[in-house]
Amino acid sequence: MVKKDGRKQAGPKKVPLGALATGVPGLDDVLGGGLPQLSFNLITGDPGSGKTTLAMQMMFASATVARPGLYFTLLGEPSLKMLRYQQQFDFFDPSRIGSEVQFFNLSEQVLAGDLKGVLTRIVEEVGRLHPGIVVIDSFRTLARTSPDAPGTDRELEHFAQRLALHLTSWDIASFLVGEYTEAEFRNPIFTVADGIIWLTQAVHRNSVVRKLQVLKMRGIAGMPGVHTLRMTDKGVQVFPRIFEHSHGARAKTDRRRSTGVPDLDEMMGGGVPVGGSMILAGPTGTGKTTFATQFAAAGIRQGEPCVIAVFEEHPEDYLERATSYGVDFREAERQDKLRIIYLRPLDLSVDETLEGIRVSVKEIGATRVVIDSISGFEMALAPTFREDFRESLYRLVGALTGLGVTVFMTEEVTEQKGIQFTNNRVSFLTDVIVIQRYVEIEGQLRKVLAVVKMRGSSHSGDFRAYEITGSGVLLREGLRNYHGITTGVPTKRLQPRQPAYPGLTEQEGRVLEILIRSGAESAEAIAEEVGLPPSDLDPILERLTQLAYVSRKGNRYQGVARPSSS
Repeated sequence: MVKKDGRKQAGPKKVPLGALATGVPGLDDVLGGGLPQLSFNLITGDPGSGKTTLAMQMMFASATVARPGLYFTLLGEPSLKMLRYQQQFDFFDPSRIGSEVQFFNLSEQVLAGDLKGVLTRIVEEVGRLHPGIVVIDSFRTLARTSPDAPGTDRELEHFAQRLALHLTSWDIASFLVGEYTEAEFRNPIFTVADGIIWLTQAVHRNSVVRKLQVLKMRGIAGMPGVHTLRMTDKGVQVFPRIFEHSHGARAKTDRRRSTGVPDLDEMMGGGVPVGGSMILAGPTGTGKTTFATQFAAAGIRQGEPCVIAVFEEHPEDYLERATSYGVDFREAERQDKLRIIYLRPLDLSVDETLEGIRVSVKEIGATRVVIDSISGFEMALAPTFREDFRESLYRLVGALTGLGVTVFMTEEVTEQKGIQFTNNRVSFLTDVIVIQRYVEIEGQLRKVLAVVKMRGSSHSGDFRAYEITGSGVLLREGLRNYHGITTGVPTKRLQPRQPAYPGLTEQEGRVLEILIRSGAESAEAIAEEVGLPPSDLDPILERLTQLAYVSRKGNRYQGVARPSSS
């Protein structure tokens, strides 16, 4: 509204929805802060996808003595059987059963097809106990009790509407748990619900992947997409699908972080840019893990905590190897300057990996992260996540560098002719690329490396030989005198023949060689041996004497191999 004086009149203030913490790690982030209070929600999905456990965990998290949680079971598994399995989870507290958390079995009314009786019992218990959260599991069975009865869908719709009206009017959060498929999304219950949480389960050979998606949640801006869900002894944990841009733009800086190999730092113009990423790509046995360990060791020496995500070697190998580089990794772990994460299952998700790294980074204030290796990381993922590995790795690197962390990654590539940066075509997502390869030089197998990419910075274009010694990486000479290095069998460049005696003509060199071979000689003897007349020989001897190639004693001359530096 606008007042007579032209000023806008403030309208009524918006009433905030309020958020209820779910008690499920990661789920509040997906929901944009928590579950809207007083909401009427549907948890649906395939059998075994974790619906009951998710609902149970949320109920235990929010139930209190004053506002208990009520769990109504219909034609699903009996209450005693369900409790026997659910008590295996850490969130389940048997001492709270009967007070803060109460269970009711309505199977008799359901079997009798008495929807009115089911609704009456639920309403009575809610009115008597004044709960804060109510779960009805499995709501889907109500539609299956009399599939041939006319009007079943209409009765179920009417039942759902009346139930929703009661539950929302009583200042509680409620959940209906049921098994629905995508083909059944037109069911009236999906229209009535304020929120819909859909769980899926995919089995591929020996890997099982559970996912969660919030299809609908009135009043909030949740996180879109499908998110990984894992069930452990602690219960359900959700790993939000984090986007690279969610951490904001990376601040530009000219500062560098040392790789731990001084000569490599010099080739890179000072090291890896702070908050940047680097890939070291090479065939097996070229020392990728040694380089990665030295990168971590350099950070610890400089007071820069590091997180190492290991997908191939055992952490004990890292701890042992680091002693050769003058850094005690075990002591660094005790002082929270180092965290090693060992990840080798075959059903990981990228978001699960990122969460483990992110938590460790925040706990120890890490400024460096090592991922060893990208190849092992891909193998550790469940097959369904390998299909989008490039996009997933892009989000992972972007999220870490968005935190200001410098990321050092290794990747194994197959040995072949020419230059191959990475196996997964992920070179675009990194700031620095250093390649390694084997070459044969003079019958010996040598290791060489080169910096092939340095975003926004100049760098050396030389191939450098290097060795892996007991104390780490040692860079050797550049290979400028060879070509065809990328073929693995380089050849030495042909050098122009150098004169035996710099600065001398061919005739002067011949006279000098005679004097060096025969010792002191007179001018006449030299002229006779060379076959020159004295008039031609005299200026040659005079010039050789001036250049200190020849010394004169009386009338005799004596040659020297190299002139003096006087």
